[in-house]
Amino acid sequence: MKRRTFLESTVLVMGVHTWAHGAGIVAVRVWPAADYTRVTIESDRPLKTRTRFIPDPPRLAVDMEGLQLSPELRDLVAKVRPDDPNIAGIRVAQHAPDLVRLVVDLKQAMAPQVFSLEPVAAYQHRLVMDLYPTQAADPLAQLIAQRLRDAPAPTEPARTQDPLGELIARKDTAQTTARKSTPPKEVLPDAPKTQTRPDNPPSALTDRLIIVALDPGHGGEDPGAIGPGGTQEKDVVLQIAQRLRERINNTSLGGNPMRAYMTRDADFFVPLHVRVNKARQVQADLMVSIHADAFYDPKPQGASVFALSHGGASSTAARWMAAKENKADLIGGVNVKSQDTQVQHALLDMSTTAQIKDSLKLGGAMLQEIGRVGKLHKPRVEQAGFAVLKAPDIPSVLVEAAFISNPDEEIKLKDEAYQTQLVDALMRGIVRYFANNPPLARNRTA
Repeated sequence: MKRRTFLESTVLVMGVHTWAHGAGIVAVRVWPAADYTRVTIESDRPLKTRTRFIPDPPRLAVDMEGLQLSPELRDLVAKVRPDDPNIAGIRVAQHAPDLVRLVVDLKQAMAPQVFSLEPVAAYQHRLVMDLYPTQAADPLAQLIAQRLRDAPAPTEPARTQDPLGELIARKDTAQTTARKSTPPKEVLPDAPKTQTRPDNPPSALTDRLIIVALDPGHGGEDPGAIGPGGTQEKDVVLQIAQRLRERINNTSLGGNPMRAYMTRDADFFVPLHVRVNKARQVQADLMVSIHADAFYDPKPQGASVFALSHGGASSTAARWMAAKENKADLIGGVNVKSQDTQVQHALLDMSTTAQIKDSLKLGGAMLQEIGRVGKLHKPRVEQAGFAVLKAPDIPSVLVEAAFISNPDEEIKLKDEAYQTQLVDALMRGIVRYFANNPPLARNRTA
């Protein structure tokens, strides 16, 4: 008679149920992006893991104890896209009777972060692997390089729209006509012809990039609100932001080109404080965060615009909305251990009264234009403590394009014609704001 191995004998004594008592895999997901790629393993109970990063060739090995190789884990191999900028491939195998080894082969030097998340919203326990390139691209340098590529040859006339330039030209023409009827003032002999300081050249000679940071809400692990027809907020707000980016990139103000910078340009999660940091990194002149409202009752409708509040919220609804949006980090999943939380909170408490004042001006200009193309939920700019609006030096607003929880407005949000109308309104609001609040002179040029 064949002798049983120790493992076979143990299974007979303890029963199969005991061996299957480990964590069960619920789902696996891969979120590729230029910023970083996230791999998520969701399970019905916490996973006990050991990780090791091997730099040459770069790869991340993760041992997960108490697991049997399941079809869900095997699916990770096929979920890696060929165009993933960070992952070359994933290998998974039963390394020991109760241990599954996962190896992520990387395309470049990386700084991986592996952490666990407690159950929240629709998610159970999550093991997260965030794979960050060690050599991150400079977003401001990329915008300037894009401007240089897109700039017309010197012999060609610029073909960008210049609504602010036209407004200034009309004003200058009116002033010139008025001066013709008045004798010119006498110029003193010793008066200099120009009084330009060398360190502050005339703005007409400076090709200054006017940068608008566009922040499509949610993304990746965080779908945002979901409409009754299944439309996800993260998808429609990304579409709206992409349309607005195109409009901004084809516009100049006062002879200076505009460029849009997206805090996310694909379906991946960006923590709230990182969105703020990204806008500051490119020295944005404005920040517009785009969302789609939701409520437990399907009746509310209309667009809203929010600015930051240092004190209490301007209404109960605004306070509720800010609390809901500020939970994005919990759902999307932030590696709290890797961040200096004190520095985060310090940054998010530095917002100035001047920033809020300018944000209200921007929000007012946008709200007036939005009201021309659709219904407004509130006729004034609301205020509350939105974390994503707390850049201390950038006027920032959050636009709720419509109520995705309203069946009619869910359809509108997916409609190309409505998205175009909304983008046109937002663009007119931006131009109106700059007409009354010209961008400050800076050394940043293209």
